Amino acid sequence: MSSPLSLAAVDALRALTPGAQRTTHFNHAGASLPSSATLEAIRAYLWLEATTGPMEAGVAGREQTERARSLAARLLNARHAEIALTTGNSAGWGAAFAALGPWASGERILVGRHEWGGNLAAMRLSAQRAGATIEVIPSDSSGAVDPSALEAMLDDRVRLIALTWMPANGGLINPAAAIGQVARRHGIPYFVDAAQAVGQLPVDVVEVGCDVLTGVCRKALRGPRGTGLLHVREDFLSRLTPAFVDMRSAPPGVDGEPVLRDDAVRFEPAEASLALHCGLANALEEALEIGIENIRARIDGIAQALRVQLAAIPGVTVLDQGREQSGLVAFNIAGLEAVSVQRKLADQGVVIGSNGVAYTPFDMESRGLKQIARASVSYLTTELEIGKLLGGVRALAIQ
Repeated sequence: MSSPLSLAAVDALRALTPGAQRTTHFNHAGASLPSSATLEAIRAYLWLEATTGPMEAGVAGREQTERARSLAARLLNARHAEIALTTGNSAGWGAAFAALGPWASGERILVGRHEWGGNLAAMRLSAQRAGATIEVIPSDSSGAVDPSALEAMLDDRVRLIALTWMPANGGLINPAAAIGQVARRHGIPYFVDAAQAVGQLPVDVVEVGCDVLTGVCRKALRGPRGTGLLHVREDFLSRLTPAFVDMRSAPPGVDGEPVLRDDAVRFEPAEASLALHCGLANALEEALEIGIENIRARIDGIAQALRVQLAAIPGVTVLDQGREQSGLVAFNIAGLEAVSVQRKLADQGVVIGSNGVAYTPFDMESRGLKQIARASVSYLTTELEIGKLLGGVRALAIQ
């Protein structure tokens, strides 16, 4: 049973997070700070490998892999068989996209304006080779993808709808479930990039109506880098043939011929870091114990207050759009490039991120943005840290 995050609870969680004692971290959207228990789970498994042999330790490691899969299924309201553990968001998204098979001339891919640049790279390469097209779904007055505009674009040539739920370049949250309703009505495959959403927002894949959803675990989930989640709807799995298989994803049948697994493990290679899976299982359990609803409420409160305080500083422009917003706070300081802001704050011991056009090219270009500074918060973020960030921004804004 989860309970609201009190200041005492946050202090207790911070005490169990080594990085919180050493850095003022506002780059949780890049990668957050793992707990001591997550680090210990990784260390303990590596020690087991070192003292008993890596292959011999694998039995225990595989148990933790399945534990992580079960916890991920619970997190996403998915079936155990619908979850693959990946090495990151792009790895999972790219594998699912490649598994759709070859594209044909005239076929259409519809994407939100905020689509992640890595996903666009994969789509563009396939589309260019085949003569398919990538088209941007119009946004509404708030900047979010417009479900009604999407519906007006549909015809029998649309083969995929892709949405980045929470853009990397700011706090907007797209209406993933409303887009999913359109996709389901028309029977069009629907991919959701939930890299920033998983662990920060309650995610229910049934409600979202997606065929594929991907996430990365180093961000809001505070898991180890090199871990990710791929959800494939059970009824959609048969439409996906992985571009690469091995003995784990397609074990030999009775006649010796490879047989694709009938679950999402068809997207998992035989070789994986079981130590990272141990850390991931711990991070997932911690997030579920805290309660994603409680995480969302605290992050939202912190981020909304930070937006107001940043906007009150002369020379600072807050760039977030959307009616519903996340813990990613985008801003610029007049006369300074975002990369310079990032470096200067780092010199003061404050870590933020900065994004260029390549991260979200359609959105950045449509809004005339070249770079953005990004301060992303966590449920671990404190008033003291916010004060340090604001003090650094104020000093830069008056230079």
